[in-house]
Amino acid sequence: MKYEYSKGHLDKGDGIYFQNMTWKQIEERLKVNDIIIIPIGSTEQHGRGQCTGEDGFLVTRMAEIVAKETGCTVSQPIWFGSHPWSQIGMPGTIVIPEDIFIGYIRAVIAGYWNAGFRKMILLNGHGQEYVIPNAIHEFGKICQVPAVITFLNWPTAIAKHLRDKNHGGPWETAFRHADEVEASYAMALFPELNHSEDFEDTEPKGFLPHGHIDLGGDVYQWPLPGHCTMGCGYLEIKGYPEGVVGKPSLADPKKAEEGLEALLDYFIKLHNDILERFPPGVLPDPGDVTEQDRAVIEALLKGPHNGGKSLYAHRYPI
Repeated sequence: MKYEYSKGHLDKGDGIYFQNMTWKQIEERLKVNDIIIIPIGSTEQHGRGQCTGEDGFLVTRMAEIVAKETGCTVSQPIWFGSHPWSQIGMPGTIVIPEDIFIGYIRAVIAGYWNAGFRKMILLNGHGQEYVIPNAIHEFGKICQVPAVITFLNWPTAIAKHLRDKNHGGPWETAFRHADEVEASYAMALFPELNHSEDFEDTEPKGFLPHGHIDLGGDVYQWPLPGHCTMGCGYLEIKGYPEGVVGKPSLADPKKAEEGLEALLDYFIKLHNDILERFPPGVLPDPGDVTEQDRAVIEALLKGPHNGGKSLYAHRYPI
């Protein structure tokens, strides 16, 4: 493997996480790297053998590896997310309404901008890829300040590595929820939180034939994105009370290595390309990205510690 997979840094004072750093350390970090990764997961049932925080642990471990390689900063993860209609009612799945979730993410973006991290990569680990971009665009419309914010839905970045053998990928089964694919990635990144002896399999089923509605992560690029329909398949608690859609018993961490390497390669390239185009302290020119008065924007860019103003002096609530 090219990369050393993380063993977990959530409680370590080793310069990975914003919340684990002093303000002096943060100020020093901003001088050399002002990119922050914001992992966004969920809390939901993943069956008897996989942890309820799996989506969050997937993206935190990915982000930690990138931070170790590049020197950027990682936010402590957002553990609760939005969920498609089909997951309503499943015990262990904590559903945040979309409007609240979008407002929360938007406020997190604003807080990190105000702290000086004005280049952000929002890394998604859950089926809420149809919601998070709304928060980015709402922040842009409301605050109208220079920033470089990207949204990375990790399955999309390595779609061909997540397809089954019948579609050119390495897997026996199609990518679903808590299945062979997801369990393999989880076992590769945080084996200590998986209990393969308790894995239970189910048989995926729907009301329409294959080819219309995309499957997990939209990695097949079928015409209808997987989370943009309703009533075309089972409510999870009715059709999959085990909390699993697929066959985690087939999971093997070695199956995930090639895809993980490809994902990390891309993730690091994205980080490096952003930082090369916009070095620490540099953002797109305000005249190119906002119609706000330049004097107002310059005061916000300086910030309250440097003779300017906080973002909240310009716009609150955000």
